[in-house]
Amino acid sequence: MNPYTAWLRPLLFRLDAEQAHRLALEAAARLGRFAPARQLADDHDPRLQVRIAGLHFPNPVGLAAGFDKSGTAAEALASLGFGSIEIGSASLDPSDGNPKPRLWRLPDDRAILVHYGLPNDGAAVITRRLAQLRLPVPLGINIVKTNRGRHAPPESAEQIIAEYVQAARAFAPQADYLTFNLSCPNTEDGRDFFADPGHLRDWLAAIANLRPDKPVFLKVSPLGGIEAIERLLQAVEPHDFVSGFMFNLAPVKPEGLRTPERVWRDRPGAVSGPPASALIDACITETWRRMDRGRFRIIAAGGISTAEDAYAKIRRGASAVQLLTALVYEGPGVVRRILRELPRLLERDGLRNISDAVGLDVT
Repeated sequence: MNPYTAWLRPLLFRLDAEQAHRLALEAAARLGRFAPARQLADDHDPRLQVRIAGLHFPNPVGLAAGFDKSGTAAEALASLGFGSIEIGSASLDPSDGNPKPRLWRLPDDRAILVHYGLPNDGAAVITRRLAQLRLPVPLGINIVKTNRGRHAPPESAEQIIAEYVQAARAFAPQADYLTFNLSCPNTEDGRDFFADPGHLRDWLAAIANLRPDKPVFLKVSPLGGIEAIERLLQAVEPHDFVSGFMFNLAPVKPEGLRTPERVWRDRPGAVSGPPASALIDACITETWRRMDRGRFRIIAAGGISTAEDAYAKIRRGASAVQLLTALVYEGPGVVRRILRELPRLLERDGLRNISDAVGLDVT
């Protein structure tokens, strides 16, 4: 048991989950101002270095979007040892997100029930904040359509696509790569809009007209099975700006939760952490089987809290992984623990580099 799980976690778990998240983020933001992220190359085992879409990642373990939604603490978070930092989801206009309460812990599952609804400071504020930022690892910006609330007037497909284009134009200069969130489980537009193949094709054409000069990843729904994966691959085939894929949380409660149903039955939101892993693992495997492996890469999140978890997703086809919920349950030291243990798994399997493990378990 580490100091975080022994002492700090019990104190934080006495607080409302969103309040604890806010305090952790504020503490990291202050730390970043006084102890900026330093170059950590000497701390990274060279066997863990990966190259994705032309970018150098000192290791394959990144911070997932959702922890630092508006880029207030990226420097301090990078100093934890992450190989990349992804902020957001961030939108063109600021948003308050969904009404509170909107975040709950499910300790029996080491999971979080998330219904934030994309609160963030908006492109104007976030890009000014990032303008002077210099991280020792790639910075990804996760872009989404603004959540204007359930009572906002409906928007046309043309308006929604145009907003993504404006947001991409605003955020791209501050990013090393862009992730487009096309499947937020906690907003009406996010759940359903890109399920329409026509909307996806029109969106891809609009982004292509921007001629993105940064790698682009698409964060998509894990629902729909093989048919949805094949539709996605067919849609992106003409668009060489797409570098790869991620899978989002599902907008439904996963089966097999240990937490009693009475705790979560009437609460909205998506479940992050270990319960999300099985569905995402299946998506990674089936995408790896079908995609052009010389062109695309998969970045995986969902239930990663140990080196074994990360390694399993890599062996299923992911070139890199991201975590978030593990910070809540294991604390900030979880990143370095994973990085210490991954080389031992490579040695066990007789591999020279973590990239050599990608897809080994897919037949």
